[in-house]
Amino acid sequence: MEAILIRAMERYPLAAVGLAALSAATFAQFRDAREKEVTGSTVLRDLQILSAVMNHARREWGISIANFVSDLRRPTANQGRKRTIDEAEEARLLHALECGGRGADGCYLPGTRNPWLHALVVIAIETGMRRGEMLALRREHVDLRKRVAQVVMSKNGEARTVPLSQRAARTLESVPAHISGRIFPLTGNAVRKSFERARALAGLDDVHFHDLRHTATTRLARRLPNVIELAAVTGHKDLKMLQRYYHPDAEDLARKLG
Repeated sequence: MEAILIRAMERYPLAAVGLAALSAATFAQFRDAREKEVTGSTVLRDLQILSAVMNHARREWGISIANFVSDLRRPTANQGRKRTIDEAEEARLLHALECGGRGADGCYLPGTRNPWLHALVVIAIETGMRRGEMLALRREHVDLRKRVAQVVMSKNGEARTVPLSQRAARTLESVPAHISGRIFPLTGNAVRKSFERARALAGLDDVHFHDLRHTATTRLARRLPNVIELAAVTGHKDLKMLQRYYHPDAEDLARKLG
């Protein structure tokens, strides 16, 4: 994840400034530019990485340089989203992925439907895997007999084994093979565009693809009340982060109370 953020920073003038010319104003300009493009939480992560780099250069490499980032104004972190979809909304979304309104019957014309996105959405809802983890999934990473999938590299830098429900296993088994060996040979941009079209057709304009992970985590929590087991499935190292994704229904909690 850090490598992705650092590559994103390389697009900014900050990356072309020499060490001797660095100042608090240099980093402030970078922060202000990023705030116009991304959320406050993302900017905070950027600044944390830059601060860690400055400290590492001073402590480990012996470079005499002040940590200009440490005294900067920090943007406010965004409130975590709490949107999940229920079974009826899920059915509408999946129907929109099957029927895109292009043919006379309201469905896709032969050969025009994305054959992978419907399955991708089902796997997201069933497993809670991140979009990047699913797009990196290869045939050799999945054992349908044992009903497990191997995430080779996750957002937190660690591999993990994801258990598959019967529905998830059936879905993966039905996905057409691709010459690349990837189960979902799609780009992130292709997923975004197709998902935006489907959610509009389903009347779910307020739903983001990442909300499927929130949905999966909330549903999995009903079957895995042990938070350690739940975190092992979802890949959360920090239970506070897991809490951001788990959104229990008050009525469900009331029933549990008796």
